[in-house]
Amino acid sequence: MRNLTPLANLETGVMFWAGRDPNDTLAELAGLGLRCGQLGFPGDLDLSVADAWRDALRRAGFAVYTAFASFNGEDYADIPTVKDTVGFIPPRFRDERVARMLAVSDAAAKIGIPGIGMHVGMVPNDTTDPDYIAVREVTRRIADHAAAHGQTVALETGQERADHLLEFLIDVNRDNVGINFDPANMILYGTGDPIDALGILGARVLSVHAKDGDWPPSDKPEALGTERPLGKGAVGIERFVRKLVQVGYKGPLAIEREVPDHNDRMRDIATGIRVLDEAKRSVLG
Repeated sequence: MRNLTPLANLETGVMFWAGRDPNDTLAELAGLGLRCGQLGFPGDLDLSVADAWRDALRRAGFAVYTAFASFNGEDYADIPTVKDTVGFIPPRFRDERVARMLAVSDAAAKIGIPGIGMHVGMVPNDTTDPDYIAVREVTRRIADHAAAHGQTVALETGQERADHLLEFLIDVNRDNVGINFDPANMILYGTGDPIDALGILGARVLSVHAKDGDWPPSDKPEALGTERPLGKGAVGIERFVRKLVQVGYKGPLAIEREVPDHNDRMRDIATGIRVLDEAKRSVLG
């Protein structure tokens, strides 16, 4: 799919979204010196764009290693809203979202993307809960569909404690299912120190987001924390990179910055590249 020399150890990439012109998007990312990343498909995007993205990626020599899906109706306003709207937990959305996820897998296969990823939602702690069982079976179904394409399936971290997420992965029991580790999400949801979590989940990490954020306010137990530009939040980017090395992760680091204004987003990504490069120099020498 790409005409590239192999990606470097911990190469800096980017999480970006389909929806804009593929050629313009890739030119903009190449202008930042990036040559790999994860491509997100919004829930309302017509997946017939897969052909255009496949051709543009080949022309640009840009490597996409994960196709991420978001879903119509998701809302990240606060923790109760996340529980009620995100991923496969809400029964009223489940069938529609499973069908969408299988379609994203098919589109990724057409493009030549070797992995897919998503938020499954806030998995209940009780393994006998009907929603827990349903989401486990949904994850198995998606994993088996992806396996037929030779794809991995990455579950986004943050909405569960690391130990619970590991238990869920073991219960799902599919070799192609692992983690997209997002350190900021652990902070935004208040589910644990991301460095400790990485120690628990390290062997299951398929891909990584380089993202930052602040903890939720202590006086608002249902609030989420605040996403911040890389290096401006509570993650500690150098210690994060150091822990990645310790657990043996050698894949790319996709900078993720989700803000409404495109120019602000690109500015923060450019700054994030410098922050990440400095952290890698400090850790790797």
